Amino acid sequence: MPAMRPFRLLLRSALSLLALLLAAASAAASEGIAVKVEKAGQRITIDVVVDVQAPVELAWSVFTDYEAMPTYLKSVTHSRVLAREGNALTVEQAGAVRVAFMRFAFHAVRSVELEPMREIRSAQVSGDFKEYASTTSFAPGEHGGVRIHHHGSYVPKTWIPPLVGRALIESETRRQYEQFLAEIERRRKPPS
Repeated sequence: MPAMRPFRLLLRSALSLLALLLAAASAAASEGIAVKVEKAGQRITIDVVVDVQAPVELAWSVFTDYEAMPTYLKSVTHSRVLAREGNALTVEQAGAVRVAFMRFAFHAVRSVELEPMREIRSAQVSGDFKEYASTTSFAPGEHGGVRIHHHGSYVPKTWIPPLVGRALIESETRRQYEQFLAEIERRRKPPS
């Protein structure tokens, strides 16, 4: 057993360094996307705030285009609307997030309630979380455009590395919002 201690120490050091590098890279890559991740016991809470210089209708169309999400969100490999009744949807999504040597796969069926151009409320029906609920709201931005605020709370079924977990979640969340913004920008530009 004593031979394992140096390995564990080295692994912890490597994971800590990875967390610092991820945090620095994500902060430098997209300063306009504010991401806050908190962990209390098993529960993880994520808050994202971003201002987008685009009409709310355009931002709304990107965030609610569930069928097309695999084309612009790299971590989503499967997304489809299973049922739709007015503004109530049942959405199935699957995919995976890969960071360094770790791969986190996910599958979920969620009930989604749409309040057009204002709010998306989502809760897990079944899937890879013990609990999952989120609200994404759309409001006028400070300098025109739209301010998007996402608040999510979930309890994963899988283990999340304690030393790097928050940094990995923050980095992946920021990356996903960068992809949402890139799709908004792509749709805003007229085809040439």
